Amino acid sequence: MIRIELDEASLGATRIAISPLRDAFCSMHLALPHRHPSWPYQEWVGQAREVWREDDRLRPLRDLFVEGRREVSDFLLPRPFGTVDVHEELAALRATDPEFVRAQVDVCYPGTADEPFVQPYLKDPEAACAALADAYAAYWEGAIEPYWPTMRRLVEDEVLVRARTFATEGVDALFAGLETRGRWQPPVLELTKYIDAEYAPGERRLVLVPLVFAEGCRLYSTDDPEVFALSFQARGAAALREPPEPVAEDRLGLMLGRGRAAVLRELGGPLTTAGLADRLALAPSTVSEHLSVLAEAGIVTRHRVGRSVYYQLTDTGRSLLALLTGEGVLHAVA
Repeated sequence: MIRIELDEASLGATRIAISPLRDAFCSMHLALPHRHPSWPYQEWVGQAREVWREDDRLRPLRDLFVEGRREVSDFLLPRPFGTVDVHEELAALRATDPEFVRAQVDVCYPGTADEPFVQPYLKDPEAACAALADAYAAYWEGAIEPYWPTMRRLVEDEVLVRARTFATEGVDALFAGLETRGRWQPPVLELTKYIDAEYAPGERRLVLVPLVFAEGCRLYSTDDPEVFALSFQARGAAALREPPEPVAEDRLGLMLGRGRAAVLRELGGPLTTAGLADRLALAPSTVSEHLSVLAEAGIVTRHRVGRSVYYQLTDTGRSLLALLTGEGVLHAVA
């Protein structure tokens, strides 16, 4: 049993973060030959199993999975920081401290120092983590990437629903149905697990991670000294039965039109109409028209400095950009 005590300050520090890498990891468990995925995943699993079986680039992952280890070391899954880009998480994996890797091997795989699947992580942790990241990338490309636009929509929707629920209905509603093996008995969140652990208020920050593939396995982090990351099932997994959406889908462009979306993306800092026109290779009159509409909608603001008028994003504009393009997505629930 894991017991996490949460006082008012701890609840205020709770976050909901998206993690594509954790979703991919859980999906691998669901794709193993002995698993019988439920209906939403049955169409997906055929392709995933072919990738898992045939792609030699996945060997570092297969070596770990075939061993059937129950422990999931934190070096396999870096701390979730809310990105929607799996390659950012893979970069964090490649940058893992070698001494942390060796320490985690001792904790999670005791007595296996001479076994082939562990040797790379002890002898050359940096190379081993790089190879592991490459294996993740190959699996992502073949089994997850075609479905990611749909998956991203589901987890982003879950973040918004949970945040809204917490804001309007309180913590009891936030934790309701969060984890089938969990129970919220204020002020303690209990998780039925095969290990025993207790965390005092403020000892570690709670990060909730919605996953489309949580049916594969539930993830929780006990090794991170600052964060306790707990995954839970996002709603709407049946959407995986729909035809995969194009990977290059431009959600911002679909909502605003490509021209206005391009203007919005370019406004990282204050710019004039002429400056934007030069950057985007558009006529100043076209850019001016887009800016007028965006300003009227409260998405950009304008201010005059001498003879020049500068435009920049408002808080609404930055939020819209983050929501639809994934730039800097890490949501607070308070």
